[in-house]
Amino acid sequence: MTRTRDPAGEAGARARDAADPLTAYRDRFLLPDGPDGRGGARAIYLAGQSLGLQARTARPAIEAELDAWAHRGVEGHFDPGRPWFTTDEAFRAPMARLVGARPSEVAVLNTLTVNLHLMLASFFRPAGPRRRILTDAPIFASDRHAYRSHLAWRGLDPDTDLIAVGPRTGEDTVRIEDLEGAIAEHGPSQALVALDGVNFATGQALPVARLTEAGHRAGAFVGWDLAHAVGNVPLALHDDGVDFAVWCTYKYLNGGPGSVGSIFVHDRHTAPGAPEVPRLTGWWGATPEHRFDPDGPFVPDTGAAAWKMSTSPLFNMLALEASLAIFDEIGLPALRERSVRLTGYLAGLLEARGVEILTPADPGERGAQLSLRFADAPAVLEALTRQGVIADFREPDIIRVAPVPLYCTFLDTWRFVAILDGILA
Repeated sequence: MTRTRDPAGEAGARARDAADPLTAYRDRFLLPDGPDGRGGARAIYLAGQSLGLQARTARPAIEAELDAWAHRGVEGHFDPGRPWFTTDEAFRAPMARLVGARPSEVAVLNTLTVNLHLMLASFFRPAGPRRRILTDAPIFASDRHAYRSHLAWRGLDPDTDLIAVGPRTGEDTVRIEDLEGAIAEHGPSQALVALDGVNFATGQALPVARLTEAGHRAGAFVGWDLAHAVGNVPLALHDDGVDFAVWCTYKYLNGGPGSVGSIFVHDRHTAPGAPEVPRLTGWWGATPEHRFDPDGPFVPDTGAAAWKMSTSPLFNMLALEASLAIFDEIGLPALRERSVRLTGYLAGLLEARGVEILTPADPGERGAQLSLRFADAPAVLEALTRQGVIADFREPDIIRVAPVPLYCTFLDTWRFVAILDGILA
């Protein structure tokens, strides 16, 4: 392997950080301990595509509500200062800004796969020859389980009625023309096109508007799993005409382990006079004034909020709220611009050393994540971990790294590559 040094070296990385005003936001997050585990040197954290970091304001926000619970008990639900009863409503606008939606089209509820099941119950409606689900591959395991279970639940064959369109032999990412071609080919048999905004394994970002149009042209509903896309790449779900989308909030949105999920349902499905969408219901999806009706009918809340089912999980929502406030302060366009520069810098260092990158080279086809291939990836990851680099592994030979622009720096990426140099030598 040829190892060409970055001509600007560590000093160049430090200069890039010094020239970028967004570098200061790193201090708004808590970085994990370094390899000694004593809280001295901080780890080089490149695993935000798996679990984002804790905002410094998360702990005091949670402690304040713990105090409210201690002093007010159940009355905290209706505290005039911050009523828990309507906490989730405050998330609709900031979340909508991140995904390019109207606030009425967004709701915060449950977790990712639960929400995917709810959306499949509403938008996967096999009838006659239209019975199949088409998706991109590799498929994240939980999504695959969800798709197959809905097919089986309706008496269909998961082995033949789930169509997965993956990369061609010898290639690492799926070609967009292959997806479009498969959508057109299977048009008469498709009930749903369900795609990933950013693929979990390869880091490839798919063109949402283009593929949504292709799915609609073929007569199918189109939904998106945006777990690796929200807070990472620009989205315009309303203008792109997406029928529904689901995502988690513990990756790029830094909501914490197992934090609350979110959904998008386009307004055309919930507008007055629109055909009624079948849905599974629970009391939290009713309008607030009807949630406690003992015998009354279900009166759906506005827009996507009608899919809520249960009481909102207050404490993990507070950690998410702390992070969303930072996103609003910076604005996603500025954050995306930094991400393109930061990920491009890292990709350049890796390419100069001959490291194989599966993720597309075009910044418009990727987010912060780079998927790297190594012959003995588990051993490489173990060696990185010993030296204070936190990344993650995906079968069979992929190490994923993500210089998340909120808290990673150019110096982080330079140090990571310097450590990798030593390991590969």
